[in-house]
Amino acid sequence: MDEIDRHILELMQQQARISMTELGRQIGLSTPAATERVKRLEERGVITGYRAVINPEKMDKHVTAFILYDTHRCEAFREFCRQQSSVIECHRLAGQYSYLVKVVTENVRTLETFIDESMEYGRPSSLINLSSPVSFRPII
Repeated sequence: MDEIDRHILELMQQQARISMTELGRQIGLSTPAATERVKRLEERGVITGYRAVINPEKMDKHVTAFILYDTHRCEAFREFCRQQSSVIECHRLAGQYSYLVKVVTENVRTLETFIDESMEYGRPSSLINLSSPVSFRPII
């Protein structure tokens, strides 16, 4: 991976819908050359997909929480998380806690219900997000 590939990745992380013409212009390559570079990054598994970024509040989801879990029922807990629409991330951890789960939900009552249901799988420690001064940064 060279500096051009890194620049492509930086630009595409900031604006995945950028046209290949505009991408080529910004990195100093022709449209076909830029397209070929992106295709190779996809084939190598560097670019694994494209997604829309959604504002949770516009979907009436006003509470974001990070919940740490201490559990020994890992497979059952993972399955529980997969079935919960409010779980948008679930990470296995090393250390004191087994998992970190990011939950986006309507309000504190629905968060409380989620936490109550999840207690069957382990001991939660909940942190409610107040703001996100850095919510996204490109990987370069």
